[in-house]
Amino acid sequence: MIPILLAALLAPSTPETVRAAGNPILSDGRYFPTDPAPLVDGDTLWILAGRDEAPEGVNDFIMNEWQLLSTKDPASGVWRHDPAIARPEAVFAWAEPGRAYAGQMVKGRDGRFYLYAPVLQRGGGAKDRFAIGVAVADRPTGPWRDAHPSGPIISQQTPVANDIQNIDPSVLIDDAKGGDGRVYIYWGTFGRLRAMELAADMVTPKGPERVVTGATGFFEAPWIMKRRGTYYLLYAANNAGPDSPCTPTLYHACQAYASAPSPMGPWTYRGVVLRPVSSTTSHAGAVEFKGRWYLAYHTADATGGGHFRRSVAIDPMRWDDSVSPPAIRPVTPTKAPAPPPRPTRNVALGAFATASNAPGPVQYWIAALNDGVVRTSPLPPDMWGNWTQANPPSAWIEYRWPAPVTLNASRIRFFADHPAGASEGVAPPAAWHLEYWDKGWRRIAARYPTGIDGFQTVRFPTVTTRCLRAVMEASGMNGRHAGLAVQEWEALSPGAAAPTPRPSVAPKSC
Repeated sequence: MIPILLAALLAPSTPETVRAAGNPILSDGRYFPTDPAPLVDGDTLWILAGRDEAPEGVNDFIMNEWQLLSTKDPASGVWRHDPAIARPEAVFAWAEPGRAYAGQMVKGRDGRFYLYAPVLQRGGGAKDRFAIGVAVADRPTGPWRDAHPSGPIISQQTPVANDIQNIDPSVLIDDAKGGDGRVYIYWGTFGRLRAMELAADMVTPKGPERVVTGATGFFEAPWIMKRRGTYYLLYAANNAGPDSPCTPTLYHACQAYASAPSPMGPWTYRGVVLRPVSSTTSHAGAVEFKGRWYLAYHTADATGGGHFRRSVAIDPMRWDDSVSPPAIRPVTPTKAPAPPPRPTRNVALGAFATASNAPGPVQYWIAALNDGVVRTSPLPPDMWGNWTQANPPSAWIEYRWPAPVTLNASRIRFFADHPAGASEGVAPPAAWHLEYWDKGWRRIAARYPTGIDGFQTVRFPTVTTRCLRAVMEASGMNGRHAGLAVQEWEALSPGAAAPTPRPSVAPKSC
């Protein structure tokens, strides 16, 4: 007899109808669906997703279950939400609870549905216990049962020993035109990508396990698909740098892609499909539905969203068939209509930001200085910073406007992971001050607090300028200095007005 608790875990939750005005599909913050994996079955588009459950300010992937979104017309905005369709410990007797990471659901040639799920293996002795199991069901909503009860089909110990983290599976049944019906699985993270053939039963590794190369910048989240005889591999890339076509900062990722003439390659990098979004992670899947292609991905744009509270979005994906092989055109993410921004005194929102260490270490992101976002527990790309192994005794950050602005106050929010006076890590500045440009840099006389408990406010008589600097002196001793970091820096005018957009190109120097 199934225990009452397990029966409750296996029982499907009540679905509800959602009417989305745009992206993200679930926007009210009650559920955070993440890591989307789309699937078409007949006249319905399904999206398998995990569920982010991290409390506000907790930087951890707390994910206990998978859920589903489905629609018969993405443009209608009408979706069905099936929460809690499966949990690792309820489906796999050998799995621990939690860590219901990115999986994929496919429809087998036998008409049943197969869920490829990365979960934590209980015991086993592997250095990294993430393993990939397969569940099977007669319907996408379940109930799901283990299709391979003897254990995972992929781990660090099976089918052959590997030393990668075995997550993010993506599966292709090559039934499209010119295909042979064979089954292929791809998986990996942290820059290491693997592929392998599965037997027709959808669960037995047929091998050999192959190292995939040619996917420039690969970080994680592979997605395999086929169109018109060409194989395409989408993936999260984070080859970061100021001139990178992917991302300026290491923690963010773009969606890049490669193509190949066969499921096992050789793969050729082709470009970027989706630039970094509001969440640091990027996970996407693409599918053709009723003659149109769609890209499902996640962002941090829902109410209460964040890097660990992500939500699924979907937009059309278009092809350029004038080239060979056909190219995927870049996808521009959309959002649900929002009310006009409130008037604000913060004219920094319309400034171009630069710094003494521009372009800066790739773990930080200078665009975060004036994005209007302050997080409870920020990650490095949520701030400007200058930490390296050898930090300078001083640094500055600067705003430039296309036209002069009038200011009478400023607010700055410092970040620190070491106490005041430290000579290592990131610490509050020992001192700082503001300067404005008037045929030269002129210091603003004021009181300059250096705390890290919220915004530090400076008020001063009005000045009109096109450039403003915050000059910071680092703490330290004996020639060693701590790094400096700022989450947000506001430049305040005497009166409020509608915010102006940031310049698309840098204004002329001061």
